[in-house]
Amino acid sequence: MHPLLILLIGTLLVIFCIVRLRIGAFFGLMLAAFTVSFIAPGEFADKLPRVIAALGVAAGKLAVIITCAALIGKCMTESGAADRIVRTFLRMFGERRAPAALMSSGFVLSMPVFFDTVFYLLVPLARSLHLATKKNYLLYILALAGGAVATHTLVPPTPGPLAAAEALNVDMGMMILMGIVVAVPSALTALALAHWMQGRHTIPMRPLHGEAPPDPEARLDDSTMLPGFFASCLPIALPVLMMASGTLVSMFAAEAPEGAWAREAAMFMKVAGDPNAALMAAALASVLVYVRQRRPGAARLGREIEESMMSAGTIILITAAGGAFGAMLKEAGVGPAIQKLFSEGSAPAGVMLIVMAWVISALLKTSQGSTTVAMITSSGMMAAMLDAQTLPFHPVYLALAVGFGGLCVVWMNDSGFWIIARMSGLTEIEVLKTWTVLLVIVSITGLVITALLAAVLPMPPAPVAPGAG
Repeated sequence: MHPLLILLIGTLLVIFCIVRLRIGAFFGLMLAAFTVSFIAPGEFADKLPRVIAALGVAAGKLAVIITCAALIGKCMTESGAADRIVRTFLRMFGERRAPAALMSSGFVLSMPVFFDTVFYLLVPLARSLHLATKKNYLLYILALAGGAVATHTLVPPTPGPLAAAEALNVDMGMMILMGIVVAVPSALTALALAHWMQGRHTIPMRPLHGEAPPDPEARLDDSTMLPGFFASCLPIALPVLMMASGTLVSMFAAEAPEGAWAREAAMFMKVAGDPNAALMAAALASVLVYVRQRRPGAARLGREIEESMMSAGTIILITAAGGAFGAMLKEAGVGPAIQKLFSEGSAPAGVMLIVMAWVISALLKTSQGSTTVAMITSSGMMAAMLDAQTLPFHPVYLALAVGFGGLCVVWMNDSGFWIIARMSGLTEIEVLKTWTVLLVIVSITGLVITALLAAVLPMPPAPVAPGAG
């Protein structure tokens, strides 16, 4: 069977299982992986074991990182570190620039904390600001969500960009650096669009149905109960600095002679900048801040850690299943088949590859709703297509294109759509007119920014070696 037909079968099967059968992303991806494996060439006896082996490899690479990220988010929420960051930004920007403060808070918090949690945390503040100012309710909602979604889809250790970097063989420090570089204009674009939409749509703040999430202002009235700003930011800044430093030192020391101090420093920073080591250090820092601030006791601390591990388990399984699916596409020979469609190493092929990564991710996002699943699946597919091919630019740009594609299109099949609608009091039509349109524009803008950066700053071209996908 032709490899491209196998690719089509696998993709349609993933979408059908998630959208129509509703059996969940893990089982949908695994069923597709098994199907592709049995259709692909190879010894019949190896078709089942190679799927399980690929699943184990992907899970082994990402299990520690994802578990630590979940623990960091849990501890930052419970310790009040997230509240401290929000209050600091609000005080720094002032009431007149409250939208920028909310956007910045969402931008920073959504690196280690999942988007849903960040929105739950910040939406009471947006409602409180509206009650105080009597204006700009839609602007506050869109600003905080726009800042949060930018880093959620572009900056590890959140699962989507983490899986994309692993599948496309992108150094984690490079993914963080470039993710932040493109996330900043994306968040600013979202903020500008939020201002524009506030002028076009008159949407009041309505009473919420059911029980609202805990109000951080009510839960922590006394600011002395909050940790300091430095301690609050430590779990976010520490892994970013460790991984980014490891990447930068390795780049500059690559040409140093053997035995030189620069080489020795590079080896040390490579170990310290390993994503597993960096996230373990950040998780330990978040636990220490939580224990110091709340004195939870051994029993409660154990429960909190166990809860975070349970939430991480689902993400690990889905991510690993996406890796297995991508690995089976490689076994099917999808890479060489796709390469024939392009002129290897040419500039047009480079632009086309970035556009293709965006389109695949956007189609998967639109069809099945989950940004994380779209990024995991599409990055694995791109890795299969480009196996052993030398790109005219750094593969980080493909990972970024996958992330921007995962923003487009948000509608009723996305859990985030309903979270924003229910927790903000907006109707479904209002969310479609505002949030959905905003993300489509941000997604397309991000694609353009990524393509321009790849052309202007290609960095050392690198082959896409087999990763998690």
